[in-house]
Amino acid sequence: MEKIELLYEGKAKRIWRTEDENLLISEFKDDLTAFNGEMKSSEAGKGALNNQISTELFKMLANNGIQTHFIKMLDNNHMLHKACNVILIEVIVRNIATGSLSKNLGIENGTILPFTLVEFDYKNDALGDPKLNDQHALILGLVEYQDELDKLRRMARQINDILKPYFFEKGLKLVDFKLEFGKDKSGNIILIDEISPDNCRFWDIESGESLDKDRFRKGKGGLKVAYENVLNRILQH
Repeated sequence: MEKIELLYEGKAKRIWRTEDENLLISEFKDDLTAFNGEMKSSEAGKGALNNQISTELFKMLANNGIQTHFIKMLDNNHMLHKACNVILIEVIVRNIATGSLSKNLGIENGTILPFTLVEFDYKNDALGDPKLNDQHALILGLVEYQDELDKLRRMARQINDILKPYFFEKGLKLVDFKLEFGKDKSGNIILIDEISPDNCRFWDIESGESLDKDRFRKGKGGLKVAYENVLNRILQH
């Protein structure tokens, strides 16, 4: 399967058209961005790590009944997947308060939430990915029906119910993470994009150390080593 035409370039990936209209190729980049692009850098090998981590997690989720766009990993930096109509809603799943939740609501950093919080952000870089409620999403036409928003929430919680104990067994707390969804050619809502330390927060159960992109956001260094740590734990079946 060959890359034919660049369709889209985002912060972390390039999306390429292939000779099959139903299949696309994602190219995972080494670029790093934070705070809506205000911080920028790159880390050699980061893209390949995210590709491999996402591959393993998509396969694991599929084995647990979650429909995804994943087909196969082509090489270190390229993933073949289904073409989907992207739903322009970022679904944020939170188990522990940190980051913007602590900052905006004054909840003490590290507080375990009484239930899993699911939030929606508008996937729009120009607007800074603002928070959405259901009425906003319907007014903007991001989905057609309330039932679709309800399904996004159900799927996000189902994915969390799979990932949280999975990572706990590997010595990691799944603090929060971002999911993206799309509609396949049959109109089914499926999981797309990636699941990696770029869009998840992982804390080591023993030390509390961050093993995710917060190392870049907070200038801690050691990002590639942290991502390798996550991958190694995933590969230790």
